[in-house]
Amino acid sequence: MFMEENMILQVENICKHYQQFALNNVSFALPKGAIMGLIGENGAGKSTTMKALLGMISLDSGKISIFGHEGITAQDREAIGVVFDELAFNQTMNVSDIGKVMKNVYRNWEPEQYQQYLEKFKLPQKKQIKDFSRGMKMKLSLAVAMSHHAKLLILDEPTSGLDPVVRAEILDLFLEFIADGESSILVSSHITSDLERVADYITFVHQGKVLMSKNKDDILYSYGIAKADRETIHSLNSSLVMKIKDGKYDSEALIRDKESFSKQYPNVLVDAISLDDLMVMLCTD
Repeated sequence: MFMEENMILQVENICKHYQQFALNNVSFALPKGAIMGLIGENGAGKSTTMKALLGMISLDSGKISIFGHEGITAQDREAIGVVFDELAFNQTMNVSDIGKVMKNVYRNWEPEQYQQYLEKFKLPQKKQIKDFSRGMKMKLSLAVAMSHHAKLLILDEPTSGLDPVVRAEILDLFLEFIADGESSILVSSHITSDLERVADYITFVHQGKVLMSKNKDDILYSYGIAKADRETIHSLNSSLVMKIKDGKYDSEALIRDKESFSKQYPNVLVDAISLDDLMVMLCTD
């Protein structure tokens, strides 16, 4: 367990009920100097959770602590960089216009750093935002989020729509961002291979609930998928079996400790697991 003073973000049993959806007792903690990936299917509650962290929606119950205290202040907002799916700027502006606006928004705005990101991402200076592609808009959002000395980045699908080369560059920037040991990133993504590369922790949200919040390496190294004929899989009598999924010709079982399982059932093949595999096994009937 981490000491509380080492946490940059703590979420404790937050609940928010809507007519057709609810966050139910969502809890997780993000240490300083770490990247946490937030995964789950569409509509699982990832974006709602992020909006709750930023004070954009009121909670029915629960507690959120950022930078060691409950709630979010104006000073906290200075130290948080945010990227959401939609770019919240006037579509007739260009990147230079946005730089001038941000200078008045953030006291710690760094125009030189912003310009460096614009050049790195090859964003045109005079082109209006409405003429940007989705990928260009995402790169612009990241440039803004990382140019005002933020200590916490909250990013919703930041690599969506980007080609593999640019995604790799951005992931390297994320690793540079947390290298000081004081800054952290909470990032949701459907591109789980990106999270497998850079995330330290994974929080898995399904239907408004946290199914799992663990060290990423513990998940990838400890969990596995046992594959065999249906009769063999259904005859497994082990607390290590989390879920069984039947295919047309064979069956699979999600295993929580593949090393112990292999000792118990040495003749049953257990494959390594990916985050995609984990989501498919836990989110489908």
